[in-house]
Amino acid sequence: MSCGVLVAGVGNLFLGDDGFGPEVVRRLTGPGEPPLPDGVRVVDYGIRGMHLAYDLLDGYDALVLVDACPGGGAPGELTVLEVGPDDLGTGEFDAHGMNPVSVLANLGQLGGTLPHTHVVGCTPADVEEGIGLSEAVAAAVPEAAAEVRALVRRLLAAAPAPEPARTRRS
Repeated sequence: MSCGVLVAGVGNLFLGDDGFGPEVVRRLTGPGEPPLPDGVRVVDYGIRGMHLAYDLLDGYDALVLVDACPGGGAPGELTVLEVGPDDLGTGEFDAHGMNPVSVLANLGQLGGTLPHTHVVGCTPADVEEGIGLSEAVAAAVPEAAAEVRALVRRLLAAAPAPEPARTRRS
């Protein structure tokens, strides 16, 4: 079964800029924002890795993961990556946490397959304990939301058309 595109915001709101993914999801679904096209589901998973893994078992055509990505450029810099199974390696899955690489790498053990996956990431300035994004990362949220919208449009345009329903004659 094909379920369209899942946009997943991940991150811990209590660790500063790690809350980037959930904040972008709030922006995408906030008041005054245009709705995303049919076939797109937007979810703030926070740190619920098992929830994301089980939702992916529904058979999405594509996944857009939105997260803080340490090790990039300057704080607030956005990076868009296409991710496949060979990029994930292995990782120990923690049912009570959110390590996106481990969640996606272990999807096969749950009987699922990794959909066409992109990551919209932002380099954090601060992931220490505390609520709220740094100025640089907060400034990147609107641009990230626009990038997610553009990516979703491209993914939907590239998706195969659904097969017409067949009628059965007796």
